[in-house]
Amino acid sequence: MENQNSLDKLNDKVSQIVQQYNSLKGENEMIRNELMALKAEKELKDQEIEKLSDENAMKDLEIEEIVSKIESILG
Repeated sequence: MENQNSLDKLNDKVSQIVQQYNSLKGENEMIRNELMALKAEKELKDQEIEKLSDENAMKDLEIEEIVSKIESILG
């Protein structure tokens, strides 16, 4: 009878561990999916920043050209 009681306790503990494992496994999968989505979002933002930086550099060149033309006209 003592062995049966110990076996029941062990069975309960194993069931709890399996349930906790499954819960953590699901949570891990959700976090993994969120991480992948955030990485994709970051990549898009990085691309947009690079594009805007390139456009800004081009605008700076245009401004320098305009300033040079004005200086040559005045100069």
